[in-house]
Amino acid sequence: MALSLDDLPEKPAPAEPVSALVGRRVQASLVFARGGGTTVLSRQVVPYPFHITRAFRMHPESPDLATLYLQSASGGLYAADHLTLDIAARPGARVHVTTQAGTVVHRGGPEPTRQGTRLAIAADAFLALNPDPLILFPGAHLAVSTDITAEPGARAIVTESVACHDPLGQDRPFDRLDLGLTIRTPEGRALVRERSRIDGAAFVGPASPMGGHRAYGTMVVLGAPEDARLAGPLLRQASDTAGCLTGVSVLPNGAGLGLRLLAPDGGTLSAGMEAVFRIVFEALSGCGPGRRRK
Repeated sequence: MALSLDDLPEKPAPAEPVSALVGRRVQASLVFARGGGTTVLSRQVVPYPFHITRAFRMHPESPDLATLYLQSASGGLYAADHLTLDIAARPGARVHVTTQAGTVVHRGGPEPTRQGTRLAIAADAFLALNPDPLILFPGAHLAVSTDITAEPGARAIVTESVACHDPLGQDRPFDRLDLGLTIRTPEGRALVRERSRIDGAAFVGPASPMGGHRAYGTMVVLGAPEDARLAGPLLRQASDTAGCLTGVSVLPNGAGLGLRLLAPDGGTLSAGMEAVFRIVFEALSGCGPGRRRK
């Protein structure tokens, strides 16, 4: 039987240019408040691909301190994604937010994969946010921004870390990494602004500012008490013992402390970050961080 032109399948539409690639636009929100003598998750908006556990009580000596795990239900971050996480700690809330594993950042395109974190920390609140490293796969193009608004008397520990990994073992670099940090007062006055950008080829090249290191982490400490454990030499010693190279400095405008860690790989970086985090967490919260098996 003969076919007419109307019977023929339509020609496939031309492929969309890479520059027009649109990833997921998703925003999640968590609000922690004081209630019934403890810390409760009073409000949550957690759309896919975000996922959270319930709030765990891991500190018998500090039953008001809640621990919550963030999870990804999609296997990582993908090209042109724009994911945002808002966390608010109301007055008196005490919470530790972490992850169960590192997050893979897959190959991107001209438009970066964006991950934004916005934190609002009230007076007399304590928030510790220490996710596992972001694992940059070959060709990943990632832009990370962290915006912290802290009232006077707020205490916080905020960490961020990245590491390179080529599943084929060919040392192929990521494409580009942009990092941004802002710490501001409730009135909007910026206390700290930091921006950095590096291409993957420069990151792993012979003239890399990282030297021979392939993993990088930062930690911001707000509202730290006068505590001998927070002296720079002691923090550096803890990190160096784990195999990291560490620097500790005072942030501008009396905002707090800033730490930077370099490591040869993601596993060593995680060990160094954990060693430093434990010391700082105990100084700010009065107890060691509780951790579930990962």
